[in-house]
Order: sequence, then C-alpha cells, then structure tokens
Amino acid sequence: MPLTRRTLLGTPLALSAMMVAPTVRAQADGRPTLRIAVAELPPTLEPAKELSNVGTRVTYSVFDTLIRRDFLSSPDGGGSRLVPHLATEWTRNDPQELVVKLRRGVRFHNGDEMTAEDVVFTFARMTGDRPLLTEARSYFDTLASVEALDPYTVRFRTRVPDVLLEQRLASWCSWVVNKRAYEALGMDGFALAPVGTGPYKLREMRRDQLIALDAFDDYWMGRPTARAVEFREMPEVAARVAALQSGDVDLITNLPPDQVDALRNMSGIDLRSVVLANVHVLVYDARGAAMGDKRVRQALSLAIDRQLLADTLWNGTAVVPPSHNFPEYGDMFLQGRSLRHDPERAMQLLREAGYRGEEIVYRTQPNYYTNALKAAQVLVEMWKAVGVNARVQVVENSSQMRAAGSQVSNWSNSTRLPDPLGSLWIAWGPGGFPQAGKGWTSTEAFNRAGRALEAETDLGKRREYFAAMLDAWEDEAPGTILYQPAEFYAVRKSVQWRPYTFYFMDLRPDNLRFV
Repeated sequence: MPLTRRTLLGTPLALSAMMVAPTVRAQADGRPTLRIAVAELPPTLEPAKELSNVGTRVTYSVFDTLIRRDFLSSPDGGGSRLVPHLATEWTRNDPQELVVKLRRGVRFHNGDEMTAEDVVFTFARMTGDRPLLTEARSYFDTLASVEALDPYTVRFRTRVPDVLLEQRLASWCSWVVNKRAYEALGMDGFALAPVGTGPYKLREMRRDQLIALDAFDDYWMGRPTARAVEFREMPEVAARVAALQSGDVDLITNLPPDQVDALRNMSGIDLRSVVLANVHVLVYDARGAAMGDKRVRQALSLAIDRQLLADTLWNGTAVVPPSHNFPEYGDMFLQGRSLRHDPERAMQLLREAGYRGEEIVYRTQPNYYTNALKAAQVLVEMWKAVGVNARVQVVENSSQMRAAGSQVSNWSNSTRLPDPLGSLWIAWGPGGFPQAGKGWTSTEAFNRAGRALEAETDLGKRREYFAAMLDAWEDEAPGTILYQPAEFYAVRKSVQWRPYTFYFMDLRPDNLRFV
C-alpha cells in the first residue's frame, strides 16, 4: 500500500511524528505552558460523546463551532449573544431552512482546509436512522437534512419550524470534526486522536492522569498565547491546592467554598468564580423499592431545604432557581414558580403512599461534583427527619452510579440553549438517560408538551407548552433540582483568563494572556 497522507494517519509513524515535532518546536518557543489541575479527565475527546462537565472543559479548546456564543461581552459570562465563528454569516430562508456561509482558509490540525464536506459529515454522524452518536441526537432532534451547496455553503433543513437552530449550531454537540480523519480512524480511533480546528491539538493522553495539548499555530483566530496546555487529574482537593501552592500548576478547578478563605490572601494567587448555567439535580429511579409511587418521589423533594444547602455548603454562593426554569430563558422564563420545602406535606404523602420504611439508597461519587458527598449526607438526614429510611452509598464511577439497586443518584443539567428545550427537554426528554434508561416511564404528558414546544414558533403558545412540561415533570417527580452551584477557580495572577457560566475553559487568544 502506498504511503499517503491518508494511510499515514493510521500508522505508528504518525503517532511518533506527532510526539516528536512539538518537542523540537518547544525548544525555541518562549510561550509558557499552562498547567491545570482538575478533579477528573474525560476518557476520550470525541466532542459529541464527551458531553460531561469534564469533557467539554477540554474539547472546547480542540474544536470550534459554526456560530459562537459571545461570553466575553456578557457582564456575567452568560453568553446569550451569537457571533460568527467558523461561519461568517447565516440566512434564514424560512422557518425550516438556514443557509450558512463558511469561513475560508480555516485549517484542521492535520493541515486540511475546512469545507462544507466536513460540516455535513459532522452533523450526519448525529442524525439519520442509525446515528453514530445516539446521545447527541437529542440536541438535533429537529434536524432533517444537512446539504453542501458548494465548498463553502451549507444548508440546514429541519423537519419542523425550529426557532433555536442558530443556538443549536453554537452549542454543545456542534463542534466541527475533520471528515477525512474520522473516516480513516473510525469513531473509537478518532476519539483518541481527535482532529479539530481549535487553538490546541492533542499531543498526549494518559487515562486518569494527563491530557496534554500543543498550540496549533495556524489557528485562524491567531497564534495561541500558551505553547502548551496540560490538564492533570488530581481527584483530591488537597492535592490540587498543594500543587498550586508549590508552583506545580497554574490553575485549579472544582474548589469547594470552604477552601476559598485559605487561598484568598495567598501571594500571587487570584480567586475567580461564577454561578454556573447548570443545576445539581437528583434522579429518582421508579423501579427502586417504594419509588414506583410518585407520592414517595414527591415527598423526597418536599423534604429538601434547598436554601439551607446553599447557605451551609456553599456559603450562600449557590443559587436556588424557581424549578427547572431560569431567567436566562428571557421571554420564556415563567414567573411565579418555586421549589417548595414542606416537611409536613412530605410526611402526609408518605402515609398516603403506604411507605413502610423500605430502604432508599442514594448513590454518589465523592469528587465528580463539588460538595456532592456533603450534600448527600445532609439530604439523607433531611429525609430521615420525615420518616424515610435512607443511606448514602459512595461509588467510583458513573457506571456504578446507574447500575441496578439505586433509588436515588446525583446528576447535573446544563442550560445548553437559553430555552427550556436546551435543558429540561434535552436532559429529561426521550433522549435523556432517565427515559432512555427506563427509570422514568410515566412520561406521556411531558413528552407530548415537549414535542409541541419543539415545533412551535408563537411565543405565547411556547410558554403554554413549557408550563405544561414543567407541571408534568414536577407532578411525576422523576427527579428534583437542588441548586445552581458556584464554580471557584484558584489561578496565578499572571494568568489573565476569565471563566464562563459553563465548564468550558476558553483558552483562545482573546481570553488567555500572561503577564
């Protein structure tokens, strides 16, 4: 077989070339390496598969989207305004068609120019009768077709009028991949050797230890300001703090509020925080003991004093939202909603349901979500106060979390689009794991309202459908919201970098500089 660029991509020679070249360049490169300590690393870098908090933190610097949410111009980092990115412009021809013009001269990490062919492939792998990425399909459930009109023009068609299509193209799952590399390596191979257009490209990945990225100096937004970026996994908070204090790392994530004061006055260290567009939630599995009766699930929710959790575990920095309903929805935000705390009503519902003390197991990972274990311990005590026999079970990973035998587990939901379809529907709709995993089956009213909301363009009717969705979700109680957490970062003052309201770590030249 002749040695071409395509065949080289899959050979050991390609790997060795990738490993040697950055080292040679680094010898003459005066830019610093940014070293980041995180609680956990993603197992792969397939951008539409690693949709977790830990995954998007890394993939955001490897890939770009067609349209970008402008976080920098937003005072709170919310990023509601859309700006051109890989696309220079877009035109709505009708409620079901969007035509996008691509930026010319954008290069992938392997040297290929980005064209409409790559864009069509990116979205085709998430759509159709047999998509490669089934979880990602829920983000583009309305998409009917993606077509290249010429090398730099792409037409998107939706099966119903979709008022959110531009927001979808700027959001999660929309990171553009290199078609040639993906087809040569396959999904599993590409996930370990990703090729994007972002400011950094993969140099090394050691599972549960390190993800090292090198600057992609042909980046279309300009030369990256760091020579390299290293994400180092340090599950324990104390280890991350010690690494920062000793100078081994420049930035640490997932800092609990009770550690903030100890670092606040440390020389050369800056504390930066933001309330996330994300909520910590509980998931109730209706197949568990006593959990098939929605009155038991409702009682668990009513027994929770969320403001007490926010005040004690988060020093008042976490925010209790009015249900799965957020002000960033704009005109879709529903006034007058709230999350009730009513222990007396909880005890009444338990009596009506005939609850007889069946054990309710609450599973949690200790480090994945900040304050997760502490919150679990407090919640179990709140439930015991209303007569629920509950206990905490600590597990090591998400597979163990979702395994049979757990009645309650923790999770988080991000507001991926500034609309109910971008959070409540994606997380809890047919593509979300509570329904897909069969832990929630009483979904008829919720799904009917959600499908109607997807296809509606009238604001008044959209608000009515959202209210119906939320009513159904709260009544069936497949889970409940706890709070919006605050994310704290401890950063060397020499690192000029701003956090956003997602776990995205934007390391592009306009958001990362060094003094």
